[in-house]
Amino acid sequence: MHLETARLRLREMTVADLPDLRAILQDEQTMTAYEGAFDETMTQAWLERMLGRYRDDGFGMWAVELREKPTMIGQCGLTRQHILSQDVIEVGYLFNRAYWHQGYATEAATACVDYAFEHLRVDQVWAQIRDTNVASVNVARRLGMTERGRFEKHYRGVDMPHIAFALDRADAE
Repeated sequence: MHLETARLRLREMTVADLPDLRAILQDEQTMTAYEGAFDETMTQAWLERMLGRYRDDGFGMWAVELREKPTMIGQCGLTRQHILSQDVIEVGYLFNRAYWHQGYATEAATACVDYAFEHLRVDQVWAQIRDTNVASVNVARRLGMTERGRFEKHYRGVDMPHIAFALDRADAE
């Protein structure tokens, strides 16, 4: 899998991306919505989960690179999730803090949503966002997503309120 936008390239992550993945997942501020930074075991497990998703589903969270500089600056992609009692395709995004507030998450997520509608032929794409994550909520809104409900996830010993957003294929055309 390979996607390109005006500024970005999205591709499957590999073991060679582990140092860049650590810079994202092991950063306290970046991982606030996940209740703190991941340790090495959690980071390795994250990468293994993505490699498994590529194999099993044909998609997952992809490495995001700047087109002019092939270094992983973030990850964005599609995963199967269970949201509001439904099995759905979700778009997710998580970037190195040095690349925040430059429109990269919106640009990458737009490409992923387009991929989901065009290649996976889904009728909806969802996002689940912790209600305190204002920047990610704003990305979902820029994608044209609307709030479909609220729910709590129990993760790392904490009950976390989340907002469920979705975009219908009909609204994206």
